[in-house]
Amino acid sequence: MLYFGAEWLVKGSSSLAQDLGVKRIVIGLTVVAFGTSAPELVISLVSAVQGKSMIAVGNVIGSNICNIALVLGLAAVFHPITSNRSVVRRDIPIMLGISLYLLALTFNGRLGRIEGGTLVGGLILYVYFNYAISVRESKERSGVEIESPETDLEPVRQKNVRAKQLLLIVVGIGGVVAGAQIVVDCAVKMMTILGVNEKFIGLTIVAFGTSLPELATSVIAAIKKEMDISIGNLIGSNVFNIMGVLGVSSLITPIVIHGGFVESGLLIDYLVMMLSSLFPWVMMRKDCTLTLKEGVTLLLFYTGYIVYLVAS
Repeated sequence: MLYFGAEWLVKGSSSLAQDLGVKRIVIGLTVVAFGTSAPELVISLVSAVQGKSMIAVGNVIGSNICNIALVLGLAAVFHPITSNRSVVRRDIPIMLGISLYLLALTFNGRLGRIEGGTLVGGLILYVYFNYAISVRESKERSGVEIESPETDLEPVRQKNVRAKQLLLIVVGIGGVVAGAQIVVDCAVKMMTILGVNEKFIGLTIVAFGTSLPELATSVIAAIKKEMDISIGNLIGSNVFNIMGVLGVSSLITPIVIHGGFVESGLLIDYLVMMLSSLFPWVMMRKDCTLTLKEGVTLLLFYTGYIVYLVAS
């Protein structure tokens, strides 16, 4: 389900981007990213409502670490990732800024409805910003006003093509979400039997399970040399995890970090999340390329973090 769902999601979104005249990086940052982040949204919502706030928060932090250190690293091992310069100059710094904003919001050990509202509002602005940038750049490239970016296909055929693209995206998202949910359900039961705490479950098993859609989608995109979809998916997912998943969850019910922010050990996990988000900016700032060697470095970083979690 994960493999074929990711295959269809990449194929449909890439085709839709080309047909609409929208840059692939924008599709990766929005449609693909939000679709593959659906498991995080569902699990964090359910966890927050059930009072398991440490799973909700740990899921987002652990998933963001996993997306960059594990998924991006693994994608780079399969094929060097070369991206648009705007990703390094604009999108990665935005992801870092949002991570710092979350740190400031939750430092008192609570994420209330007002804070959640600011996160959701920021997500809406983020999507609009990417769309506006894409439209402006498309107009600059063509030199004409783009009112309706339709192809030369006949109206009926054009409609059928668009329906097929959307169907591939929807079915692809459904496949990766359902596949990840099966993995997470089984893993949580296993870890509960072993008797580990909520935070550990959220940061490891649940985070890895909910990152499986990103893993499948980004690796398939890298193999197909759809680099902008591959890295855009991961950056957009991290942004959506913080602003969408935690924002919506805290709007429904305030999220309380039991034991305090520092005492619970989440401060270290936050710092690891921000450090992992900083790595791709440092590695790609010169030539916008993530090499095999740098991919291995990210994988070793993630392995070290997991060893730390198990040891502690």
